Amino acid sequence: MRDQLEALILQMYKSNILYSEAVREFKKRFILTVLEENRGNQCKAARELGMHRNTLSRTMQELKIDVRPMRAGTKRPPRSAHPVAMERKQAR
Repeated sequence: MRDQLEALILQMYKSNILYSEAVREFKKRFILTVLEENRGNQCKAARELGMHRNTLSRTMQELKIDVRPMRAGTKRPPRSAHPVAMERKQAR
């Protein structure tokens, strides 16, 4: 992995990418990868990254990271859709 990283850094350097741009892109890719692994769950991602959730949220805003596409279809159904709630309504 170290060789791959060194090759990437050399490629970025030869492409005249500024240090600040390289750091920003690395940070964004790293955070996106961890968020994707956690299906957009910021609490879990922050824990794995070793940072506070608020720090992660602020960094995501700075980097313009949107987790909504990662969360597609992961919302819990409303309580009215739970079988237990439906049974209670029918029993009344």
